[in-house]
Amino acid sequence: MNRRDFLRALGTAALLPACGVSRALADSSGPRRPNFVFLLVDDLGWTDLGCYGSKFYETPNVDRLAATGIRFTNAYAACPVCSPTRASIMTGKYPARLRTTDYFGAPQPDTVQKHWTRNKPLLPARYRDRVPLEEVTVAEALRQHGYATLFAGKWHLGPEGFWPEDQGFDVNKGGHDRGGPYGGKRYFSPYGNPRLPDGPDGEHLPDRLATETCKFIEEHRDGPFLAYLAFYSVHTPLMAREDLKAKYEAKARTVTHDGPAWGKEGDREVRLVQDHAVYAGMVEAMDQAVGKVLDALDRLDLTQNTVVFFMSDNGGLATSEGHPTCNLPLRAGKGWLYEGGIREPMIVRWPAQVRAGSVCEEPVISTDFYPTMLEIAGLPAAPQQHLDGRSMVALLRQQGPQKDRALYWHYPHYGNQGGSPGGAIRLGDYKLIEFYEDHRVELYNLRDDLGEKKDLSGAMPEKAAELRRMLHEWRNKVGAAMPTPNPNHGV
Repeated sequence: MNRRDFLRALGTAALLPACGVSRALADSSGPRRPNFVFLLVDDLGWTDLGCYGSKFYETPNVDRLAATGIRFTNAYAACPVCSPTRASIMTGKYPARLRTTDYFGAPQPDTVQKHWTRNKPLLPARYRDRVPLEEVTVAEALRQHGYATLFAGKWHLGPEGFWPEDQGFDVNKGGHDRGGPYGGKRYFSPYGNPRLPDGPDGEHLPDRLATETCKFIEEHRDGPFLAYLAFYSVHTPLMAREDLKAKYEAKARTVTHDGPAWGKEGDREVRLVQDHAVYAGMVEAMDQAVGKVLDALDRLDLTQNTVVFFMSDNGGLATSEGHPTCNLPLRAGKGWLYEGGIREPMIVRWPAQVRAGSVCEEPVISTDFYPTMLEIAGLPAAPQQHLDGRSMVALLRQQGPQKDRALYWHYPHYGNQGGSPGGAIRLGDYKLIEFYEDHRVELYNLRDDLGEKKDLSGAMPEKAAELRRMLHEWRNKVGAAMPTPNPNHGV
């Protein structure tokens, strides 16, 4: 189904222009639709928040969000690196189906010769380095029903021509092709960002993005709106405000740890404690920006009619690039298919529908946001678009557990953080990882072994075979691209 046919399926108003008549129709028919604020943090680990157990990082605003919403303990990113997960949120599809399986800018099989992985056993699978314009993003689906749409922050979903303004967002503040704040003074103005005018010298990027989000919310307070704030924080480069850096340097001197500070994951060192002062300052600055947006909703009397989502795009960075955080009790981190690379902090606040301070243990994944937002908005589902998503509305309302389904991952690449090509499946309590270099598998019972320390594949060969078969069938179904033998391996 092409984009126009999809929009026709959403309703007559979907065929009208994104502003003017279609918005007038949407605003005048029936009860007012809820607003959406989507807060996506980059590289934030599962335990990097106070409400998820951190004793070192201070996150009072996100903790406040959790106290007034529902906190998910088994929420997953669709990939252990950023661009694929971000694409899954926008489209409701697994990265393997879209073939957007690595961060955009990673080596292709014919360019890997210039990369440090050039002599590895496998060549990476070829991946698509943009979200196709034929995909109807969740922003487009909402905009066609009268929603004003803002994107602020990190996009990293394609080159110019595939930026937020080309994918359903009316306003773009800071979204372009780069995966980090790599221009100008990076996290401080001047930013050198082609979609974000510089502020005063030294202005801090997370605060600026929150300010832009608040401005948009105020301008569209009569709603409905989607304000999508995708932080560059807490991605590298590791840079914090001097006051926050000093605060956590002092705090780190008072912290004692029961165990070792470092371990090994494959051939990489892995951080086993949370005491990195600069990273902690970055986390708190992100939290302050979240607080600024939440306060704006309160000030504008919009809290009751606004659904707030909070999520990270992959696990915390523990095995590379400064090793700034620790994901314990989870294993490994960003770039790995172990839980530390894919399990995420996730919070949803939906006043009058979600019981404050509640917790959900049901497994969910980033493809699920798309159908959830459509259902909350009272719009028809679009299963032909969000093929791999399932609405979380019943879970948000705590209407009982949903039927078990398998969740899948496909990462046919070598990660900068030490992970190797592989795939994974979770069904119920069991998770199987298949490593593509040698086709070995590891099987874990996550309920009994959250840290993935005890491989059960030898003790439970039938369960391992069942999950492996399901994983292979799924790969065939979605047309997953596989890595190939590298002729230069060992040369």
